[in-house]
Amino acid sequence: MDLAEENYNNLKISDIISNILTLRYNPSQNSSIPELTWKDFTPNNNKISEEIIEKKIENYLQQNLDDSNSTISISLSGGIDSSLVLGYIRKLFPNVTIKAVSIKFSESIDETQDAKKIAEHFGAEHDILEVDNYLEILPSAIGITKMPFWDNHWYFISKFASKKSKILASGDGGDEVFGGYTFRYEKFLSQIHPNSTPIEKIKAYLNCHERDWVIDQNDVFGNKSNFSWDKIYSILLPFFDNPLNPLGQVFLADYNGKLRYNFSHVNSSLNNHFGLKSISPLLSNDLIPLLSHCDYQSKYDKSQNIGKIHLRKLLDNFGTNNLISKTKLGFSVNTLNLWKNYGKKIFDYYLENGNVIKDGWINQQWVSKYSNKTDLDIRHVNKLLGILALEIWYRIFITKEMNPNSKLF
Repeated sequence: MDLAEENYNNLKISDIISNILTLRYNPSQNSSIPELTWKDFTPNNNKISEEIIEKKIENYLQQNLDDSNSTISISLSGGIDSSLVLGYIRKLFPNVTIKAVSIKFSESIDETQDAKKIAEHFGAEHDILEVDNYLEILPSAIGITKMPFWDNHWYFISKFASKKSKILASGDGGDEVFGGYTFRYEKFLSQIHPNSTPIEKIKAYLNCHERDWVIDQNDVFGNKSNFSWDKIYSILLPFFDNPLNPLGQVFLADYNGKLRYNFSHVNSSLNNHFGLKSISPLLSNDLIPLLSHCDYQSKYDKSQNIGKIHLRKLLDNFGTNNLISKTKLGFSVNTLNLWKNYGKKIFDYYLENGNVIKDGWINQQWVSKYSNKTDLDIRHVNKLLGILALEIWYRIFITKEMNPNSKLF
């Protein structure tokens, strides 16, 4: 075991486990998206018009696509971001065949009909992927991304899209770059005061991401993980110990968090694996510095709790006012049903003699306390699924006893 672990020394297994099971990302890994500091989020006096943003989006698409691309796939949730990207692709390439793909998860909120209307509006073909056992691809997805994430819905999208084209477009980055997490902004601002310390603001920020950790988080880990909240706070401290106003600090933390080390990493890894060129105009190198410096109020209207103001105005030009839902959820899986129908059985199979428990990374008593409860809340289900993904990752990359191409059972 120790010899196998030595091959992963540079990745610091304890940090991977503690960070991903608490923040859902590990900042020590590489990211294709540039790191930004608080200075990059200092507002300047230059007003950024929708016309400038539109030009940047169009320039990116024209540089990365052309009329020789006979077919372009796009991940379409039916929300603002992906719908806007679809609109610009259709505007710039009116003769290209566009294959839009959406996911419908079993026993979950279904918004695919909204996406279907958007696809029809822009003359795109539309496919709906119906996914029942969301966890069945865990070994394959983890083998590709090389990280213990259990939320791998992009695997289904990427694999399907690769059968239709060599290009996959998305609205990735819309929430982080343009200010879309309004429910978190409102909650965060309600929990702080003018004299809040950086640590107090970090705790408020973590409360806005409460599904990523549990109340008894300390008890999740074994002694070998060496978990401490102080280590977690130290990761977030640069985002909240600076002269930015609190909302700017949240924008900074959101950008440098899951976007850089989870969403972008997972999506690009899967796209590369399936031979797809990633098209993400909302994450273009021209747009990121432009939007990071823009006035916060131009992104988020606190009085009405409305975000992505720039993107909403641009989308209005495409005549989709009656097609976009006010509260989009994107690709949303019912985690509680997933656990009851499949997760519990898979978890018991792998964690009954789990390596992450035997080797001292995860606390057996915590697992036993919650894995057999019938009235679990979503936070503890998320944590159990995270431990399941960790066990599979550990078997693939540390003990090397599992082939990523193998089935779960």
